[in-house]
Amino acid sequence: MGLVVLTGASGAGKTTIAERIAERVCGAISVFHFDSIGVPCAAQMIADYGSAEAWQRAKTIEWMSKLEVASGNVLLEGQSRIAFLHEAASMARLPDYRIVLVDCNDATRRNRLVVERGQPDLATAGMLDWARFLRAEAESGGHAILDTSYLTLEASVAWVLRQFD
Repeated sequence: MGLVVLTGASGAGKTTIAERIAERVCGAISVFHFDSIGVPCAAQMIADYGSAEAWQRAKTIEWMSKLEVASGNVLLEGQSRIAFLHEAASMARLPDYRIVLVDCNDATRRNRLVVERGQPDLATAGMLDWARFLRAEAESGGHAILDTSYLTLEASVAWVLRQFD
């Protein structure tokens, strides 16, 4: 598998898993973080792109067009609609990719966002709705779902690494 994309709502564990993979494989898999482009406030997204969703779509297409998967395995993690990921992969002519939804239950998400990360502003009804939307999108598209609610970090990492087989 050339490209694995981890998507999911905040607090699911995407970034933590990707960072541990980067540490563990030391360059054998190129790891990229969608948020490294900088995520502007919603008002800026609207001013520049018309909506937050349009910003996400444009940036997903931009990211996927930059990925060089021909020379090795690539892991991209970040929040994006699965439909945008498919569109971007098609535009970038990436034939070999797998999308994985990283998810968790609401109680786990709230605990991670509020207690572990100290970001209670992200533990909103809107974030929980976003997580439900992504799960429905993943289920309807037959995509793999990694539920990290009760898994250790190491078990989650091992699961993601198997996606490259």
